Amino acid sequence: MKICLAGEGAMGFNHIKVLRQLDDVEVVTLAGGVEEDAAAFAEEWEIPHYSLDLETCLNQPEVEAVVLATPNQVHAAQAEQALSMGKHVLVEIPMGLNLAEAERLVDMEMKTGLVCMVCHSYRYSAPHREIVRRVRTGELHLHHIVQQTYFFRRENTNMFGKPRSWTDELLWHQACHMVDFIYWLFDEPDIEAWAQAGPTHPGLGIPMDITIGMRSKTGCLVSSANSFNNHGSITSNYRFIGEEATFLIEKGKLIDHDGNEVSVGAGGLDVQDREFLDAIKNGRTPMTSCKTCLPTMAILDRLQGIIGD
Repeated sequence: MKICLAGEGAMGFNHIKVLRQLDDVEVVTLAGGVEEDAAAFAEEWEIPHYSLDLETCLNQPEVEAVVLATPNQVHAAQAEQALSMGKHVLVEIPMGLNLAEAERLVDMEMKTGLVCMVCHSYRYSAPHREIVRRVRTGELHLHHIVQQTYFFRRENTNMFGKPRSWTDELLWHQACHMVDFIYWLFDEPDIEAWAQAGPTHPGLGIPMDITIGMRSKTGCLVSSANSFNNHGSITSNYRFIGEEATFLIEKGKLIDHDGNEVSVGAGGLDVQDREFLDAIKNGRTPMTSCKTCLPTMAILDRLQGIIGD
């Protein structure tokens, strides 16, 4: 299968590492954002063609699908463009920066019948999947989930420290991972939810701190703290406080309350990207189709309404 990769930044790097390891997959073109970076990325990963124009890349011979690892602000429009050209789409989270964008993309997904899958990555994370399994089988009854996502992003740079041409978004991007996982865990599109945001950064134009609270129908509380002001390395973890046990997910590992690592099997970005390719090959709906994940965007829309513009 011939694939177009769009985006030469941090997530483009993560995807190309996986795609290069898969059989019967060939990344034949790169849709870049910065000429110098795109040229260097294409050379490093032996991608025979690159362009700064997505349409040109999608029109390369025999390209069937595109992986969109591009700025948040263009995800929805680029995904719609690719679907309109008959290409299957794997789009990085978020599928849009508001509910209307997400709904338009789902409409296009349904209209074309093509695979349009969004990278709601926690659904492919082995530790997170194990927590879901335990909750759904009745092995774990949760009282409280405490989640933290911390970055230091007072300057507009990516995870490699390189300047960005776009600004990241704390609610619709970073917190989207948590909101989607909680929705998936409890299967409650109408879950009770509230939020508050700190001051808007004068240069970046975004709130740098957000706190989110949720409560499931079982009474489980969710406390989520998200910050772009945190000094130090990128940090994200979950604590699951249950009747039978407490678990911590940190650095890709599931740890029990005695400090022991719990064996959880395989998961991660490679499982996610394989799901996309397998859905195309077998003509089926992927686990995280845009339609499947639309309720997450509706919850974010409610939280945005509470926070305000």
